[in-house]
Parts: sequence; C-alpha cells; structure tokens
Amino acid sequence: MAPLTGAATRPRTLVLLRHAKADRPVGLSDTDRPLTDRGHADAAAAGAWMVNHGYVPDLVLCSPARRTRQTWHSVAVALAGAGSPVVRYERELYDGAPGDLLDLIRTVEPEFRNVLVIGHNPTISQLSEQLDTGGGEVDSDGLRTCGIAVHQPESDWPVTDTAKLVAAHTARA
Repeated sequence: MAPLTGAATRPRTLVLLRHAKADRPVGLSDTDRPLTDRGHADAAAAGAWMVNHGYVPDLVLCSPARRTRQTWHSVAVALAGAGSPVVRYERELYDGAPGDLLDLIRTVEPEFRNVLVIGHNPTISQLSEQLDTGGGEVDSDGLRTCGIAVHQPESDWPVTDTAKLVAAHTARA
C-alpha cells in the first residue's frame, strides 16, 4: 500500500481564539458590542502571530456576534497574502456549551487542516481546558481577550475528544 500524501496526511491544528477587547456601549445588545481601538490592534497582532508561527487557517468558524466578526476581520487583514480561508459564522459559537463547540468541530471536513475558532468566554476557555491532555499549560483563569490556544488532536477528527495544547499566546499590539 502506498503512503498517503497531500493535505490529509498533515496533522490537524485547532486554533482557539477569544475575541479581542470589546466596548460596552449603553443601549446596545450583547451581540452588537463593537471592538475597542485596542481590540482591533490586538486582533491584528493575533493574525501576525499566527502567520509567524505557521498557524494560518484554511477554515474559520466564527461566532456571529459583532465583536467576533470584527476580531476575524482584523486577523484577516494581518493574514493578507498568507491564504484565503473559508469562513463560517456559527450560532453555537455565541451561545453554545463546550460540548456544542466540540460537536461543531467534529463536523469539519477532512480537507481543512488548520481550523481557527473565534468565540467567547467562558466557553472557548472551557473547551481548551476540556481538550488538553495535560501536557500543555492551560491557564486556569481562561483565555484573556485575544488569547490564543493552539491544540493538535491525538488522533484525527471526528473521533478524538482530546487535543494537546502545543502553543498559547495573548496577542497585544
């Protein structure tokens, strides 16, 4: 039997990103909260960090909330020229539990090897902690705004419930 080649043989990487710093204007619903200027700058720094460390996504799963969409936009600007990922806005990333996010991740098609998930606390931090096999340094306080947790599954999706934390970073401009 010939060895497999191509994208399907590369290990999958799951990058979890908590949205960047958001404002709390009076009168706006939670889903409509915008990023602050610092939030936009930090999100661009997150994108630059992903490029510099080889974590350029080919699929982005993003909460439909304004602050996560704006986080993605600023990350995408920093990724310019590094790739054009498919982007999907998923309601579960706004109001789902960690198990809902894991179920969503399990549905990702095998051709997508580097998946970026942009979501909210506490769920995104809880998912990172749930996935980690203990080898990484998951922060017990959770991801800070624009915090990144990079996981590599022990086996391929959709069969795995664990993914080792291989890198973590809090992006600041």
